[in-house]
Amino acid sequence: MLIFFLVSLLASVAGAICGIGGGVIIKPVLDLLHLETVSTISFLSGCTVLSMSCYSVGRSMLAGERRVELSTGTPLALGSAAGGLLGSQLFSAIKALFENPNTVGSVQAVCLAAVTAGTLVYTVNKSRVRTWKVKNKGACVLIGLGLGCISSFLGIGGGPINLVVLYFFFSMDTKTAAANSLYIIFFGQLFSLLTTLVTRTTPPFQPLTLALMVAGGIGGGVIGRVLNKKMDDRLVERLFLALMAVIIGISVWNSIRYAGG
Repeated sequence: MLIFFLVSLLASVAGAICGIGGGVIIKPVLDLLHLETVSTISFLSGCTVLSMSCYSVGRSMLAGERRVELSTGTPLALGSAAGGLLGSQLFSAIKALFENPNTVGSVQAVCLAAVTAGTLVYTVNKSRVRTWKVKNKGACVLIGLGLGCISSFLGIGGGPINLVVLYFFFSMDTKTAAANSLYIIFFGQLFSLLTTLVTRTTPPFQPLTLALMVAGGIGGGVIGRVLNKKMDDRLVERLFLALMAVIIGISVWNSIRYAGG
């Protein structure tokens, strides 16, 4: 049980610092350790990310911080919430296509490796890429829809793809993108969880495991928020790049292992 707490705590610390939510670390690491089924890991990861993002966003709002750009962040968050519903349905549909539950795990791992690799390449070269400043609320909703769908299907909450989208479409700096990413993640994960509960598709899990992971998510949010304030943009970006490299390696290994299973 302790491993679930430690993974969620450390992942949420990194997630709160970088704005990637932690799920993009929790999901592949728990898949690697093979401690639960693919469906259960996705569910536990989503709940952990929700708890961490809830704390981080709530604490930021209460402190009067203004890093979240509500004019674009809210339409993105609402679109992400709707996308989360689609992503959950997509996961269920693909899972139903295969008798072997490991197959959907392999699909998730391959997709995560590809998304993370693209994120890494973009981040390294972003200084040479011309960015946009999208203002149209309808466009924001559509962008959020895509983010939510991908994140929910992969079971990562939001992760690195949020940051790339915020860099490219909204010209945000690293810390502003991190704050807005957590805001989007919160809404997406909340609606994804509600859908799971309403449709009664909650996978089997141990309540103590969930409690430990949620505690780790909140604890990670507390620690990560403190560290984020003490770190400059350059250091945050270096941590982000290092995490992406590790996640790509784990995801490739997971895809091979699941395919062989």
